[in-house]
Amino acid sequence: MTTPTLTRPELTAADRCDRCGAAAKVRAVLPSGGELLFCNHHARAHSERLREMAAQLEG
Repeated sequence: MTTPTLTRPELTAADRCDRCGAAAKVRAVLPSGGELLFCNHHARAHSERLREMAAQLEG
């Protein structure tokens, strides 16, 4: 018996950065299960804090 793995959908052109509205390139999955979308600029700007929070960065 295999256990199905849940995957999040790929980011598309319709996905926008939660900080500035630019095209989202990185998804930050929070330990609580929530997620934030960031452009590359804001992903880099917030990466240290996201790592401190044990967020998983995808993208």
